[in-house]
Amino acid sequence: MSASDSRKLIETYYQAFNALNPAGMTALVSDDIEHRVNEGGIRRGREKFAEFGSHMGVSYHEELKDIVIFVNEDGSRAAAEFTVHGKYLQTDPGLPEAKGQTYILPAGSFFDIKGGQITRVTTFYNLNDWIAQVSK
Repeated sequence: MSASDSRKLIETYYQAFNALNPAGMTALVSDDIEHRVNEGGIRRGREKFAEFGSHMGVSYHEELKDIVIFVNEDGSRAAAEFTVHGKYLQTDPGLPEAKGQTYILPAGSFFDIKGGQITRVTTFYNLNDWIAQVSK
């Protein structure tokens, strides 16, 4: 896959995210996707990825802004930096109580790409910053 094709794949992934379309995101990942969530475990497989996407839509309403995408020369790896503008809708276990709090959080993700699909997503953000913002 070329670097420009990989860039388009990641752009499409984030367009689906911002459109609140987890099925659209899931369509772009491989059957054996490795989804590494910030401060969490590793979810393996398209089904687990889809479950996470559905959960996110219930607990959070997020829009990613200022997205900058980086792709290596052969298109096998990519990264994105962005700002999350969110609203905390439903309490997640072990996290502060949700009361509709808003937050703005810098974040980033790393991707492996093979055969026109995303095979790994690793996302990072500062959890302590998020907790401070929603605990106000």
